[in-house]
Amino acid sequence: MKVKGTYKRSDIWLAFWLIIPTLIAIGITAFYPLGQTLYDSFFKWSLRPGFEREFVGFQNYINLFQDPRFLSSLWNTIYFTFFSVVIEFLLGLGTALILNADFKLRGLVRAAVLIPWAIPTAVSSQMWKWMYNDQYGVISIMLYNLGILEEGTPILGTPGMAMAAIIGVDVWKTTPFVALLLLAGLQTIPNELYEAARIDGANIWKQFTSITLPVLRPTIGVTLIFRTLDALRVFDIVYIMTQGSVGTETLAVYNRSLLMDNIFSPRGLFGYGSALSVVIFLIIGIFTLIYIRSLNIKLD
Repeated sequence: MKVKGTYKRSDIWLAFWLIIPTLIAIGITAFYPLGQTLYDSFFKWSLRPGFEREFVGFQNYINLFQDPRFLSSLWNTIYFTFFSVVIEFLLGLGTALILNADFKLRGLVRAAVLIPWAIPTAVSSQMWKWMYNDQYGVISIMLYNLGILEEGTPILGTPGMAMAAIIGVDVWKTTPFVALLLLAGLQTIPNELYEAARIDGANIWKQFTSITLPVLRPTIGVTLIFRTLDALRVFDIVYIMTQGSVGTETLAVYNRSLLMDNIFSPRGLFGYGSALSVVIFLIIGIFTLIYIRSLNIKLD
């Protein structure tokens, strides 16, 4: 007996049994921790010996949205996400268009462009932290010599300037990844479409807006989702460069402080940190749905 078109019932059952190990692994590594975090968010507790778990309902969430530090880190996260994703997308699209052109040593250039993305974030963050140093950092010295900064000004110790510096590092590192995704989408566009457009008298800009962007829209959607999800939970680059000081603390950095620095706190902040984890998850989900709906991305 055949069901689901041309598939036999035995084939469907075989596929089901084959994906069970994957479903179990996902359940253990993803759904169970998520469920446990949600459960913990309704309690006031810590790992301090003798501390009794106390059910507080939604009080952790209410306190969270009345917490000035949370509101500040939420703004910093959105600020970082918006500017880093926008700049990375524009630079990545331009880079992808260039790499998609036919020129000598194109393969070598494509490989070289990926070097910043291939460097581990911990390494690149520390490297840029040294270059931003107000005493011996090459970038600081260059800005001093150009008269842009007053000598001795700590880039990573100045509010506003520190966040801009972190965004700059993230753009440097992640733009190649964006370019790689967009380049993959560009290479699926048949050259015949551009040839037909040129015959019809369409200029380069018209070809870009009428052919490239519409065909590339699904790839753009996936790229923006990947980068936005990554930016909303940014931690390593901020923690290594400033540890969240001078107005750079993001939601993930604040969450780390609640869950790790206060793990034995008598105030019972572990449940409070779990509530923040759930809020971060919900924010990421909301942004994902916005992208899917606005760009008409099909998931089937």
